[in-house]
Amino acid sequence: MESISLKPAHQVAGTIKLPGSKSISNRTLLLAAFSNGVTHIRDLLASDDTSRMLESLEKLGVQLEKVGENDWRVTGNGGKLSVNQADLFLGNAGTAFRPLTAALALSQGDFTLSGIARMHERPIGDLVDALRQAGANIEYLGNDGFPPLKISRASIQSSTPIKIRGDVSSQFLTALLMALPICGKAFTIEVVGELISKPYIEITLNLMRRFGVHVQRDGWERFNIPANSQYQSPEEIYVEGDASSASYFLAAGAVAADAHGLKIEGVSSDSIQGDIKFADEIVKMGAKIKYGTNSIVVNRASGKLKAIDLDCNHIPDAAMTLAILALFADGKSTLRNIASWRVKETDRISAMATELRKVGAIVEEGMDYIAITPPQTLTPNAVIDTYDDHRMAMCFSLVSLAGVPIIINDPKCVAKTFPDYFERFEKITQ
Repeated sequence: MESISLKPAHQVAGTIKLPGSKSISNRTLLLAAFSNGVTHIRDLLASDDTSRMLESLEKLGVQLEKVGENDWRVTGNGGKLSVNQADLFLGNAGTAFRPLTAALALSQGDFTLSGIARMHERPIGDLVDALRQAGANIEYLGNDGFPPLKISRASIQSSTPIKIRGDVSSQFLTALLMALPICGKAFTIEVVGELISKPYIEITLNLMRRFGVHVQRDGWERFNIPANSQYQSPEEIYVEGDASSASYFLAAGAVAADAHGLKIEGVSSDSIQGDIKFADEIVKMGAKIKYGTNSIVVNRASGKLKAIDLDCNHIPDAAMTLAILALFADGKSTLRNIASWRVKETDRISAMATELRKVGAIVEEGMDYIAITPPQTLTPNAVIDTYDDHRMAMCFSLVSLAGVPIIINDPKCVAKTFPDYFERFEKITQ
């Protein structure tokens, strides 16, 4: 297996320009594809996940034109696909698989959707159940509740509310919200149980408004799609830098920034991404943050970081980075309400616990929490497995900032969201 050895580092400095947000990129591509008009998307993330979405849209007859390094022109289909039969392979891209499942289930065609082995282990039953309530015709081609899927033509009805669980993945609700306006009918969605990862739903609603569809929200329990909704191109839209990716550099600055701090370009306090709140949490741990126009400067804490006990529902992806920062804290840190980690690219609670123990941490894990007590000194030259999970690889790079070498297996898994992460990380370390 390929690996990368990171040398001990003690300081970070300079400027990092973030890649585009994965969540915003794939949502924007789908909405542009189903809108009326042509959309010029600027600063789209170039990654495996967005490649899977672009490939699938092209197979579905959507006209795509690359007009710059990370700029695309998408000619919308007005909600009507020109291709009504296709086999789509989506790798491990949940932000492509779930929304496309919903959109195609409502599009009067015959489609199969599949992915890599891990994608076929990631649950999708709650989304399928919800779509079936609207009349969708979806079959499981393997295990019930999991991909791959076969979608056939169906008669869609909107007479009764669609009920969907909110406590497994917010991507299911996002998929429904984005797809239902394609039908032009009035729909009501009712969320069963507590809705997790609410900031990701905020991203969805914000982007839908940019494309002319205004969802009426009653708290986080009920969402109403108005009749005759249609997506309209905003003509031009910029993709924000990825706030989840920002967390690695914010964390690096919190423990190792030089006197001038580390500057991160691409996001600021006005970001529509919930993971920007990661900056607030590291301030509680002792870091110093200064917001600029489309940038953040972070300065290191004086002394050790303060341990935290935090409900992480508002920053589910960035919370993984807090698990690494716990190694630099002055006591036991506990991250709670992270059950969604279990159904991501890997079981992230189990994976994080296993790998943290390799560097000497004492770790306790539960169904929806992880507690980390740092060792007096971290174990040098630990070999970290990444489970084909980009965030595991990027998170554990930060261990080198404790002044110990670390070895990361399968570093190329970062291609999912940040293909040149390790090159960028190396440039800021000293």
